[in-house]
Amino acid sequence: MAATPIKFEQLGLIGCGLMGGSFALAMKKAGLVKRVVGYSKSPSTTERARQMGVIDVEAPSALLAVSGADLVLLAVPVSATEATFKAIRHLITRDTLVMDVGSTKREVIDAARRVLKDQVGVFVPAHPIAGKELAGVEHADAELYTGRQVILTPIERTLTVQLDKAQQVWSALGCNVKQMSPEAHDAAYAAVSHLPHLIAFALMNAIHDQKQGQEFLSLAGPGFRDFTRIAASDPSVWRDILTSNKEELLAQSKQFQRALHALEVAISAGNPDALEALIDTASSARAHWRMSATKSQS
Repeated sequence: MAATPIKFEQLGLIGCGLMGGSFALAMKKAGLVKRVVGYSKSPSTTERARQMGVIDVEAPSALLAVSGADLVLLAVPVSATEATFKAIRHLITRDTLVMDVGSTKREVIDAARRVLKDQVGVFVPAHPIAGKELAGVEHADAELYTGRQVILTPIERTLTVQLDKAQQVWSALGCNVKQMSPEAHDAAYAAVSHLPHLIAFALMNAIHDQKQGQEFLSLAGPGFRDFTRIAASDPSVWRDILTSNKEELLAQSKQFQRALHALEVAISAGNPDALEALIDTASSARAHWRMSATKSQS
């Protein structure tokens, strides 16, 4: 007999944008929550979320969004995490499951330790590997997390009962749940998420800043479109992410610069064999990754 899916009386949603709104819609669609009370810094966002059916009740503050909630999701910029914890800590109990959806974890966990103190065990840091380049509750999607990876990064004080609940929630939403240490998470995603965004931003700026930049862009094809898609990501969100994970990101940037330099040396030296070997290494690595990713999703 299949296990009964975990259900919650009330979701306190803090941040009614794309990520938070999609989580609320997914929870509702799966029948995992009876009521969603939402708060956003912008009252117009909260009102729009209610009109769309993302939330059921608008809360005038983060604290009141948490009042009566047995599940709380922080879907705010990483830089706003500590202030949000401070705003809600008085209504967090040992029975409250608190999660976030931040793309970096060590800074978030440090904020939780400082603010929640003895209650930090109810917080289960989470990073769903999902999103869109378009921000805002208008783009919230109940299927955003379906089939996606979600990384949980519990700490030594995380309560087992809350970690189990978090795993059940994300699994019930159709996610592939994994666990990592916060340090391993931030190192890995500096390489496979944060650096690619940095490169996409830099490439678009490099072309834009050239006199003939607009003419060049008018000639771009599907490859350029696919490569630079993430450059359209929300500036304030990615400002926070890149700043939050700066040590790991800068280490990966140096690694990238070395790889780019090796290609430049081969081109400058007119050494086609060396250039082809470097391209072959990249092509083989990409093919191997794609094959592994396909197998893990099947």
